[in-house]
Amino acid sequence: MKMDELFEDQTEKPREESLEFSPLAERMRPRRLEDFFGQEHLVGKGRMLRQLAEGNKITNLIFWGPPGSGKTTLARILAQTSDAHFLSFSAVLSGVDDLRGAFKDAERVKRSLNKQTVLFVDEIHRWNKAQQDGFLPYVEKGEIILIGATTENPSFEVIAPLLSRCRVAVLKRLGEKEISEILKRAVADRERGLFLNQEPMEVEAEAVEYLARLCEGDARRALNALELAAELARSEQAKKISLGNAEEALTSRTLLYDKTGEEHYNLISAFIKSMRGSDPDAALYWMVRMLEAGEDARFICRRMIIFAAEDVGLADPFALQLAVACEQALEIAGLPEAMIPMSETCVFLASALKSNSANAALNEVKAEISETGALSVPQHLRNPETALMKQLGYGKGYQYPHDFPGHYVIEEYLPEELRGRHFFKPGELGKEAELKKRVEELRRKKTSEPRKK
Repeated sequence: MKMDELFEDQTEKPREESLEFSPLAERMRPRRLEDFFGQEHLVGKGRMLRQLAEGNKITNLIFWGPPGSGKTTLARILAQTSDAHFLSFSAVLSGVDDLRGAFKDAERVKRSLNKQTVLFVDEIHRWNKAQQDGFLPYVEKGEIILIGATTENPSFEVIAPLLSRCRVAVLKRLGEKEISEILKRAVADRERGLFLNQEPMEVEAEAVEYLARLCEGDARRALNALELAAELARSEQAKKISLGNAEEALTSRTLLYDKTGEEHYNLISAFIKSMRGSDPDAALYWMVRMLEAGEDARFICRRMIIFAAEDVGLADPFALQLAVACEQALEIAGLPEAMIPMSETCVFLASALKSNSANAALNEVKAEISETGALSVPQHLRNPETALMKQLGYGKGYQYPHDFPGHYVIEEYLPEELRGRHFFKPGELGKEAELKKRVEELRRKKTSEPRKK
């Protein structure tokens, strides 16, 4: 691959005659911070990137955030405001040899134009340690300003020496309101927007709302879908872009669902009750209904974590591990791929043996505390941190279980007023059956054998 195919100098504004052939997402890319939507924690008044732009300064940065959140756009804006030469570099398409060529290009620019070079590396996490090491000498000497972009946690994906020389800026997923404003601006902009060199069309508000809701905070995806929806409407010789066009553009059907209304609570209730009722088919159906309708997958994963502890519980403690791993898989893989581990977890939780004994014990303890208040800690369980505490008998007579056979000794751990009270009532299913046998055996010992002095 030739160097001019790898590196693109984007310091200058694109020529107007070339806009017609650029995708809508590229045409609508903001040129100034004033036109940028979202990331107020970075670009708002007094915030880090705003200060860099207003001071015409730039430093080594790592942009960490989800797709379509504005990483590339912010890099371009910062380079332009600092009057720096901008090179865009893809870690997917290139290697160390190409990187050396970029450094030579930066040296030529510095000599001939007396300008710094901002080297923007998209998907920097795709490079291994040896490749990332190639940056270090040039970053240390200030021969380039590095801006890396990644969707992965830079703590794990960027080598420590490089990371220590960069400031990390965390970009958040754009909200529906922000995506909606970006789409509306694309419709209204006659110079670079959706209807560039074309007859304007009406766009249904529902179509914009649908795209903003289902594009998962990805502005690029939303704009691409809007552009495709417009092409579909024209092919139908329609006079407006409809909700149906938006749905077809995203190859997904709209479902009756309001994420903050009654249907939201109806579907999540059906989902949980289906799992509790040990019906994996129904549970999977309701889960997919929610996902297809645009429910936040993280919300569903959180509900499965709670369900694993509350309803499967000690009958199969592995359920909680699987549910937590499912949420991690969602963060790592994202949708739609994460629907596979979510499906696996949903089916497992629904099929698993059930026990709510731990939750029931929790509620009993809470009720007891509400009724009896803060009962005193027995003297032998107190911690004798000071000499005075020791003189007062704190910790006196405490028996260390590991000093006894089986690492167990008969002891009283509840307040005197609750002696002999059993809050936990283990069930007889799955792993909990073994736990029940153990608990009952220890309770029998406690009532039949005296406490050792």
